[in-house]
Amino acid sequence: MSLDNALEHFRHSKFVLIHDDDNRENEIDMVTAAEFITPEHIARLRQRAGGMICIAIDNTFGKMIGIDYMHNILQNCNMDICKMTSNIEPYGDKSSFSINHRATYTGITDMDRATTIKEMSKLYKSDHKKKNFLSSFKTPGHVPMLLASEGLLANRREHTEMSIFLAKLANVTPITVICEMLDAKSYTALSAKKAKNYAKQNSIPIIHCKELLKCANVY
Repeated sequence: MSLDNALEHFRHSKFVLIHDDDNRENEIDMVTAAEFITPEHIARLRQRAGGMICIAIDNTFGKMIGIDYMHNILQNCNMDICKMTSNIEPYGDKSSFSINHRATYTGITDMDRATTIKEMSKLYKSDHKKKNFLSSFKTPGHVPMLLASEGLLANRREHTEMSIFLAKLANVTPITVICEMLDAKSYTALSAKKAKNYAKQNSIPIIHCKELLKCANVY
């Protein structure tokens, strides 16, 4: 399927598969637009993807509500446990932190996670973003947040940036839901071959990083 198909899926609350750079994670994530999220989406991500269900947010929006990487926050604390932040992930990312919306109960159910994600999407269009964020959400929670790099694909080529870039191309709120696809048989990331078969069987567009880089005019 073409990039146009992927954009249509994004605009109509459907999933898209994104394959990142072969030299980076070399993984495929299921992604969708946060503004259309439902408990059914969360259930499918659990059952068919299996990785960590995260919310990715645009860098500008993150700055408006005062978001920073948890790695940076912990580096400024004095507790011994904070020394564990000395190393970042092997592929170069800093960790995020997690949230729950205050209307949730345990925060982990499909309903609760969908509520947290949906409310974050609504926050993007609110007039008092930071004030409403601080009053409506709590941390730690059950929805990890991923802050996109400033400049998106020009600076970093990860699923976070690719999904936000795709959302902007689709002209939907630049907040997305992403989840790694895992293989229950090999206990590793799902291979590109298996992901392509899944995409074909379920009529889901699968987009490679190179297609988005070409569209963004960065290589």
